[in-house]
Amino acid sequence: MDDIQLSAAPHPLANPGYGKRTVSDQLPRTADDFTHLPPREGAIAAYIDRLPDNSDISVKTLAKYTPYGQTAVGKALNHLIAAGHLRRGLEAVTVASGSTQWVTRTWWSRTARDDAWWAAYAKGDVPPEEADRRRPTRSRAYILLAALGRTNPVMSLSHADCTALAPLVDEWFAREATERQVVHALTDGLPVPVHHPAALARRRLIDKLPPAPPPKPRPVRILECAECGRPAGAGDLRSGKCARCRGARTTPPPTLPPARVHALATLARAAAGHERKALP
Repeated sequence: MDDIQLSAAPHPLANPGYGKRTVSDQLPRTADDFTHLPPREGAIAAYIDRLPDNSDISVKTLAKYTPYGQTAVGKALNHLIAAGHLRRGLEAVTVASGSTQWVTRTWWSRTARDDAWWAAYAKGDVPPEEADRRRPTRSRAYILLAALGRTNPVMSLSHADCTALAPLVDEWFAREATERQVVHALTDGLPVPVHHPAALARRRLIDKLPPAPPPKPRPVRILECAECGRPAGAGDLRSGKCARCRGARTTPPPTLPPARVHALATLARAAAGHERKALP
């Protein structure tokens, strides 16, 4: 795979609200992330992956900052859509005035995703199985508890204590508490002496648990067909293409039986004649 070096001139950002948007649950970057792609597509994918979010990754801009022309870049991006790294679409956002407007989005995933994953993402449901498979052996909660003794030696905990208490700390994080808030809750105003640090930590994690934050609105997203650009139901896309562009047979719109059509036409003519007679 060829490597595209970042230009001396910084890659431009898109207008606010547009540009590259990295999806959640990304796996750590490795040298083999895009080796399954053809060389050109792999090089462009690696280049996009190194760019910060909100970068302009339109065909025109990528052609200006990579060795490839617009036609080649356009084909490469379509290949990345088919491979599961890229999707384009619309997302409803709330602006300062409180109203909702649709903005164009370009979603990027270093990890190749299948159609089912992207369909779930469009609905606001992100399947966690890939992230769970490679979850670190020591969680964020465990690491905080293991380091608690550095803040106050009397709160030093064992491995077994950290493992048992980590789910309680996870609940604090789920309620949007910061690490600093958790540490303060566990170390401020300690009794003298502390006989059982693990029991004290458990009691405080339960008693001082902050209230649950208000539910966040689910995102409203519409994915677009990579071929025709028309919005499509998330579940209707296959490798980024709608049924029409894939050449698949689509279900025709429902039709009324001929007898029902004639009956409705008769009623319409009768109603029209009645209205004409009623005119002065």
